[in-house]
Parts: sequence; C-alpha cells; structure tokens
Amino acid sequence: MAFAVALRPSAGAAQAKRKSRTLPPPPPDLPGHVNYLARQLLGVPLDESQPITSQVQQLVVDHFEEWLGSRASPAGRQDPPDDVQVRRELERVFAQLHYPLYAWPRTFAQPWKGATLTGVGYTLGWSDYDRANVVALYETREAKTRLAALASFVPHTDLHYEFPAPPPSGDFWFLVFGTRLGKSQPRLSAMLYSFDGHSLNSLWEVRDAYDGKIDVGRNRVTIRYLREDEYIRETAHRRKPPRYEATYMATPQGLTLQSEHEIPF
Repeated sequence: MAFAVALRPSAGAAQAKRKSRTLPPPPPDLPGHVNYLARQLLGVPLDESQPITSQVQQLVVDHFEEWLGSRASPAGRQDPPDDVQVRRELERVFAQLHYPLYAWPRTFAQPWKGATLTGVGYTLGWSDYDRANVVALYETREAKTRLAALASFVPHTDLHYEFPAPPPSGDFWFLVFGTRLGKSQPRLSAMLYSFDGHSLNSLWEVRDAYDGKIDVGRNRVTIRYLREDEYIRETAHRRKPPRYEATYMATPQGLTLQSEHEIPF
C-alpha cells in the first residue's frame, strides 16, 4: 500500500502540471482568433463558458464597430452596409469554425430617425444544447458609427428578429425570439426590446413556452403552446393534449395579454 501511494502524484502536483501547460498564441487574423477561442469551448458546460464566450464577443463587437464605421460615407451621406453585407461579413468572421462548433449569424439594418440601426447578432454553439448568443446594436449617423447597445438573449436558444410597429414615442422596437431543445418538445422564448437612442430596455418577455409557436404582427404577438404536465398526462393515455393560444396587443408600454384560450390540437 505504501509503494502504491508513493507512486501516485499528489493532487497539488497534478494541478500544478495542468497550470504549467500554456496554449500557443492565437493566430493574427480575426477568423483564426475566433476559431482559436471557440475550440476551447469543447467539453465546457454553458455555465462555465463565459470567460471564453466573452472574449469572442469582444472580438466581434470591436471588429464591427470599426468595419461599419469604415464603410460610412466620408462625405457625410448616410450609406451604411445593408443587412446582407453585414451577414456576409459575420459569416467571414466565423468561417473557420467546424463541427461540432457553429455560429448562426442574425443581422438587420433598419432606418430610424435619420440614422441606421444595425443589429449584429449570432448564436455560438459547441453542442446541440450549449449555445450562447448576443445582439450588438450599432447606430450610424452622419457617417459615424457607434456601439449603441449590447444584449445577451436567453441561453441555449437560437436567435430570430421581428419588427412590430413603433410606439407613439418613436422608440425603436424589435422582438427577439428563439427556441431551445427540450426533453420532448422545443421551448420558445421571446423578448421585446426598446431603444430610445441612449439605452436598450426589455419591455416584455415569455420564457420557455412548451412547444411554443410565435406569430408577430404589426401590433400584436400570438403564441400557441402546450402545458407540459397536460402533455405528459394526455400522451401517456394516448390522447391529444389541449393546445393554448395567447394574444398580446401592443401598448405604449410594451405588450399586454389580451386573451388566452384553448384551441384544437
């Protein structure tokens, strides 16, 4: 027993050995640097990933502030890139990622009060479940671009946008929604953001609607969903579970529930 113990390294020595290993420096190009960081996420649970994902986020945010600014007209004419150009540039940034690493770009460019608001969003994933996402909002006005706001959407989900009618205040509203995998059905989350030129605020949200489906109109949002306990009980008896529909109407303060009722499955 004493011989076996003598051969076994101490926990402190093993930890010191792990700490002594250093990674090589990242490649000098942006796609290579992003891939260098993303590869370190493999095997890392989402709740421990922030030190790495935040570095990727900073690279992307800084790059697009410079990239968008360099493409604004020096003569003062409002001429920023459109959403297709922005998406292609975001795809280039993540071009070196390979399975199981992936990045799904989601971009938009919308006119607002004489300026253009550009949304640079992405879902960075390293498994079917481990996903982190971010939306950076840039304002281009008089040939100058600035990072106006930054938001992290619900973890584990993908990312989509819709644009309801603006409120009487003239603030810029956009709806972000996405789904994450569940044990039996996907879960839908949605959030309404408002930008007033200074800050980005969340006015309304729905989290983890079971098998949720969303429909966005100019002044309303409809979500159809199941209730998990009913789904489990009814399917266990080989019956169709009830489905529900909730309709939210736009008000100056956000979205307000107007009706909620059962609908055919």
